Amino acid sequence: MTYEKDAGHAIAMVADDLTGAGDTAVRFLHAGWSTELLLSGGPGAGSADVVAASTDSRAMAAQDAAAAVRERVRRHSGARRLYKKVDSTLRGQLAAEVEAARSAWSPDAVAVVCPAFPEAGRTVADGVLLVEGTPAARTPVGDDPVTPVRESHIPTLLGAAHVRLEGADPAADAERLGAAGPIVVADAGTQADLECLAAAIALLGRRAVPVGSAGLAGPMGRAWARAETPAPVLVVVTSLHAATREQVARLSESLPVRHCTAADLAGDAAWTAWSASTEELLADSGEALAIVAPDERGGGLDPAEVARRFGALAAGLAVRNPVSGFVVTGGDGARALAEALGATAIALTGEVAPGVPAGTLSGGRLHGRPIVTKAGGFGAPDALLTAVTAVRHRRYRS
Repeated sequence: MTYEKDAGHAIAMVADDLTGAGDTAVRFLHAGWSTELLLSGGPGAGSADVVAASTDSRAMAAQDAAAAVRERVRRHSGARRLYKKVDSTLRGQLAAEVEAARSAWSPDAVAVVCPAFPEAGRTVADGVLLVEGTPAARTPVGDDPVTPVRESHIPTLLGAAHVRLEGADPAADAERLGAAGPIVVADAGTQADLECLAAAIALLGRRAVPVGSAGLAGPMGRAWARAETPAPVLVVVTSLHAATREQVARLSESLPVRHCTAADLAGDAAWTAWSASTEELLADSGEALAIVAPDERGGGLDPAEVARRFGALAAGLAVRNPVSGFVVTGGDGARALAEALGATAIALTGEVAPGVPAGTLSGGRLHGRPIVTKAGGFGAPDALLTAVTAVRHRRYRS
């Protein structure tokens, strides 16, 4: 079968039911990843970091559940990482789905299984899933009318290895997990245990398929974020306010800043040349590149046209090149950028400083991409630096 593959996502998350997909996906959102929960059968059309989907397979027969998971994983094979979400009380076709996800992801993949969710009273000790201290099969889920849980010892349920991690040395733990595969079960009784496990899994790279509930998703989101080398942030400055110019000067002390002059806007040829050289600079910019409109708007420069050109340029640069997100100062520039990308809204996620909101673009070619907007006369001298760090590393105040 030929699949229309989803590409460009950092993480694909596959669950066996929709509510589980949602409560797990939001953990990646809290870890700073833009996240999209798919409701249709096809791949995600947006550019969110994390795409989450449900196979709705919990009540299926084992063979059908495995086929559904296999197809969904293959659709998302263009993602850099896979997270297989399972029920925190072991309901569903766990063995069939874990093996299907693992083998569809990569022949040499290692599925690391830990459905612990300490916040909800679910822990794993000696390979046994406990619900408030009682083996899962001896709780009400053992008599679940649709998917009863008959086995609490996860290695037995999955025919898997069991590894007790030390926690002090993630590299050593990663080596033990990788050597115990293809399916290995790990214990976790606390949030700290999950953080240590996630750190070890992250060191295994793309071959690791963490399998867990919402409990492991947050730690995995944070561990994977630490392992990323973020793309540069594109800073777009169309404001003429003196406070913004001071912020640009502070930014230029540590990051590249590209100033546009009136001559660069004096005709299509000049603007095309300036735009091309700016794109070359973006490729080697490191953490960020700032493009700054002329200080003066005399000599026939129309402010609306300047904003339109800068918005279109920033949109084109971000579509053609890896860009973590945007910091835009000047409302005209922010609107022009959104319009050039076809975005219809900004979904607010917090703020990087008081009065400096952060969000993600809704709709358009870069749906889900982070953006910070700042009024021209607002913020401390290091406001742009703060915003760049926030976008690149997804550190927002909620």
